[in-house]
Amino acid sequence: MDILVCFSTCPDASTAERIARTLVESRLAACVNLLPGVRSIYRWEGAVASEAEVLMMIKTTTAQLPALRAHLVALHPYAVPELIALQAADGLPAYLQWIADAVASGGPP
Repeated sequence: MDILVCFSTCPDASTAERIARTLVESRLAACVNLLPGVRSIYRWEGAVASEAEVLMMIKTTTAQLPALRAHLVALHPYAVPELIALQAADGLPAYLQWIADAVASGGPP
């Protein structure tokens, strides 16, 4: 199984929830955890910025990443949304299988 954990930030909880629900309903993610209270400090357009954000932790598969990427860009309000995908090196086999099944077409909900 090629399981990924992807990270993306949103400007607020309602945006994060809307994107997360769409990704799960579209079977592009098995689960999205929303972590409020994130403070991001970054360089943008030549200046250092500091903003409160909500971090989305998205569980999916390598096969679904291209479609997830396209959906995220289409749904996200940022000009350049964050999307970083990390390979899950290991985990509880039943949980990893659940992720794979949840995003596969025809798999369990």
